[in-house]
Amino acid sequence: METLTYALLLFGALAGGFVSGLAGFGTALMALGIWLYVLPPSLAVPLVLICSVIAQLSTLPSMWKSFDLTLVWPFLIGGLLGVPLGTMMVATADPKVFKLSVGVLLLIFPTALYLNKRPLAVTFGGRVADGAIGFAGGILGGLAGLSGPLPILWANIRGWNKHERRGIFQLFNFTVLATALVLQTASGLVETKVIGLALVAFPGTLIGAWCGARVYHALSDKHFGDVVLGLLFLSGVALVWNSLGAP
Repeated sequence: METLTYALLLFGALAGGFVSGLAGFGTALMALGIWLYVLPPSLAVPLVLICSVIAQLSTLPSMWKSFDLTLVWPFLIGGLLGVPLGTMMVATADPKVFKLSVGVLLLIFPTALYLNKRPLAVTFGGRVADGAIGFAGGILGGLAGLSGPLPILWANIRGWNKHERRGIFQLFNFTVLATALVLQTASGLVETKVIGLALVAFPGTLIGAWCGARVYHALSDKHFGDVVLGLLFLSGVALVWNSLGAP
């Protein structure tokens, strides 16, 4: 492996792990753009899935007790039902259309939520609505790896505190991405070379996740919310840029 490839692999793992440890999502947002400079998508995408699962597993023990599992389970059930459907749609649907649609959504709604100065606490639909959002997130996760944005936006609209939101972000994304990884592996889409790359990225992922988790514990509810909305907005920019075929 060339020195530049090795350096960018570790840097992407460190950046992705840090954001995941900080916000409970966002490994792909930080790592994928770096890794695609030196790796083809066929290697970079499953590597992101592996590192996402590793980062979220590594921070679970320090946060598990603060999670409210009664809020999470409707999202998990909906997400698990949606992932296979999204996977089946890959052959017929155009992922670029979904990326553009979700990207525009992530430019508009995080900006509106950030500018809104009044606390939100929408209760519409209860757990049925939570499950429906999880189902939609599962479909987008299976189709284009976009499991997180809808549940994350919804959790912010619900007005839950940072620990409640973090529980949903982390457990939902972990479950959906781990399921997607299993399905891809079972389908023969994960090359053996990815395992070697994951071993190289492993230390950076763990160190980044540990540092990000330390910052998370120091953030107030408001500052955590601002970080999440900022990451969502950046995701929207990246998705729109990618879907429009920008070089």
